[in-house]
This record gives sequence, C-alpha cells and structure tokens, in this order.
Amino acid sequence: MNGTLEPVIGLEIHVQLATATKMFCGCELSFGEPPNTRTCPVCLGLPGALPVVNARAIHFGLMIGLALGCELAQRSIFHRKNYFYPDLPKGYQISQYDEPLCRGGSLAGVRIHRVHLEEDAAKLIHLGASGRIHGSELSVVDFNRGGTPLVEIVTEPDLHSPSQAREWLELLRATLRSLGVSDVNMNEGSLRADANVSLRLAGSDQLGTKTELKNMNSFRFLEQGVTAEIERQRGIIEAGEEVVQETLHFDPSSGAITSLRSKEEAQDYRYFPEPDLVPIATTEEMLTAAREAMGELPAARAMRFERELGLSAARARQLAFRGELGDFYERALAGGSADAVTLANWVGGELVARTGDDDPAASMVEPAALAALVALLGEHRLSVTAAREVLDVLVSEGGEPAAIVAARGLGALEDAAGLAEIVARAIANDPAAAEQVRAGNPKAIGALVGPIMRETRGRADGAEVTRLIRAELGLQPDGD
Repeated sequence: MNGTLEPVIGLEIHVQLATATKMFCGCELSFGEPPNTRTCPVCLGLPGALPVVNARAIHFGLMIGLALGCELAQRSIFHRKNYFYPDLPKGYQISQYDEPLCRGGSLAGVRIHRVHLEEDAAKLIHLGASGRIHGSELSVVDFNRGGTPLVEIVTEPDLHSPSQAREWLELLRATLRSLGVSDVNMNEGSLRADANVSLRLAGSDQLGTKTELKNMNSFRFLEQGVTAEIERQRGIIEAGEEVVQETLHFDPSSGAITSLRSKEEAQDYRYFPEPDLVPIATTEEMLTAAREAMGELPAARAMRFERELGLSAARARQLAFRGELGDFYERALAGGSADAVTLANWVGGELVARTGDDDPAASMVEPAALAALVALLGEHRLSVTAAREVLDVLVSEGGEPAAIVAARGLGALEDAAGLAEIVARAIANDPAAAEQVRAGNPKAIGALVGPIMRETRGRADGAEVTRLIRAELGLQPDGD
C-alpha cells in the first residue's frame, strides 16, 4: 500500500460507581468478600423479583455528564440487552440503548459519543486443570459483582497513538476520581477499558476495519496492547491482506494477541425497553445537586497551576492529574514562603522519587515541612545535596527541617576563605580536569566539583563552587 498509515483509536470505558448498593437492588457493594454472599432475588434474576433504580447512580451519572460537557437527556430509559452467558443470571443485562443519560461532550479535545448507565455482570472464574471433573475443566460463578452500577463512556475515534490513548485515559481517571463517583482502581476492575483500533491512510477521512481489544486493566497494558495491535494490522495491510473485524485479547506477559470472536456480523441483542422500570426524568433539582457536588476538575486545575503559578505544562499536569499530589502541593504552598515553581519541582520530583505511587500524605513529611525545606534552599542556607538528605529524614521520620539541619550539621558552608582553599586544592589535585575546563569542556568541571562536595559533606553551594572554580582558572563566570 502506498502512503503512510495512521492509527485511529476509540475507547469504551466501564466505570464501577461508588454507590453503597447495587444498581437495581439493596445488596451492599464489596470487593474481596466470600463468593455469593452479596446477593438477593433481584440480582440473581429469580422469577417475580422487580428492580428499583439506584438514585445515587443516576446522580453520579449526571455529574460525569456535566464534567464531560455532555448534553443531558431530559428523559432516558433502560433497555434489556439480551444474550446468554453463565455470568448473566437473567439472560439479559439492564442497560441503556437509544435514549442514554448523556450524549456528546468532550475531554481534552476527544469527543464523547455517549455516557450511559447499566449493571455489571457476575464474575466467571475458570479453575483450569485444578478444577477438572471427568476430564473437563470446571468454571464457577461469583454473583457478588452481578448488578454493580456501571457507567459506560464511549469516545469518538479521535485518538491517534497508543501514548495519547494512555494519557487521555489517565486524565479521565483523574477526572472521575476528583468527582468522587468511583475509586477507579484498575487492579480491582473499577475501571476497565476496551480499545477500538483501525488504520487508514494519513489524511483520509475513511476509517479502516476496526478490531476491539477487550478489558485492559492498566494504563501500561492499554498502551502495550494498542501498540501491538497497530503493528499487527500494519503487517496485514502491508502484506496486501485485509484486516478482519473481530474482538481480541492482549496477553501482557507474552505480548500475544489472540482472537476471542469474530464481529463480521453484528450480534443481535434484541434490545427492548425494560418493562419493570419507569423512564428517568431529569429535573432541575437533580442537575443543581450534581453541579453543587462537583469541585475543580483536573484539567482546570492544571491550567490554573500554569497560569497563576507559572508551572510548566508537564509539571502542572502531573500535580493536577494525581489529585493527592496536587493537594499536598497546595497545602505546602499555603503553609510556607517557598517559591511555587521550586516547590512544585520538589513535590513532583524529589518527593515522588521517595514515595512512588503512594499518597505523600501517608509518609511522615508534612506539607509545611517540605515548604520550609524548599525555603531554606532558596535562601542558600543549605545545598541541594544537604536538602535531599533532610528530605530523606522527613519522609521516614518527620520533623522540622531547621532542627534536622542543625542536628546533623548540614547548614551551608559559610567559611568563604576555607571553601576557596578547598577549591584550590581540588584543582591542584586534578590538573588534567582543570585543563579540560580551561579548554572549554563544560562537563569536565564535574571531576572538580565532586571532591569538593565530598570534602564539605555536601554543605557547599554548588553554584558558588562552580563560580570559585572558574575564578581560580581565570575564566569568566558566564563561561566566555
């Protein structure tokens, strides 16, 4: 095929809502409970049992629609989606079809096709070889998850790379978490993503044949799976063959993509209105309650960090999209006199390097203590090396930065004459490095700075050490 192939990606995201009970019954929601202990006649689909809509789930659905800028339906209805599978006790799923709760909208330039409410299926567990009976493998069903409230968010095919798909899903997750509508824990299945992937000639508006990658439960797996599927389709097209529309599974451990079922013919779910549920009539009171429950969204927070505090776009997104980091940063900023940009870099860089994906508030370091540490650094009262040592203590033990600095003798070296002597000695001990610096090699200065910082136990100011080295070598401060 002549021309460059362009990936086209759309996402379908299932979000378990953080309600107290299931979508159409009063069973409590849980994760990790003993199998089949959170069930009742309604979620087991027993004859004569009647569903009742969870009002909290509708409230959360409206909040999501508002956050995504959707058109909210004044009237929406539930449908029966008919198919047969062991984890679907009724033989149908209660979902929404042609009258969903929300349509349209966008997030970060990616258009939303629809947002609708439905119930989750139960959990089918394949026991494999350990569960063989008369030579056949055994599967069991845990109905605890059956009936869990779900919101399905379907995007338009506006994404064009695996990394873009990952970044957008990370933003969506941060948005949902900030709303409080879900814990969005992907490892527990609270957020599950399917990706529709196709290739077309760059510049064309005609979509290629799409395939669907099912149930990717981490951002990394989503990016890896979409990357693998793009390369698979590229190989097929470049070989002069045609991509088959099908549903696929990506195995993250092997990188293999396998077919689950063909989708050349659309499955007939025989949708019809759920006769046991009345339509949802969205009132102004419901919309007001949804609006009042919403706080600042991550995308808006990132823009505020950039506009008002001068943070870089990447740092602003990091702090805003990880809400716990943004909260810690803003508490630190309010609790001290530290420079906003420097403080952001220490929260997003040095602190994250020590706490990883954990909430920094769970460590021993207090936001005000980190602000005080960064302020000491800005006042040149300790070096970067010493500040990192203090931060290690704050994260593991807590305390006040000034007291730690005093107790460990980490304050900045104030003996100018003594520092000048140490600099002169380092130059005398390594004339080769000194000559390289004179010759204009900026990297060679590190060989001189290292011994000086070791002798001063990291207490010397790095900028002052560099200035003294250049002065001792007869060079201008700016390197000219």
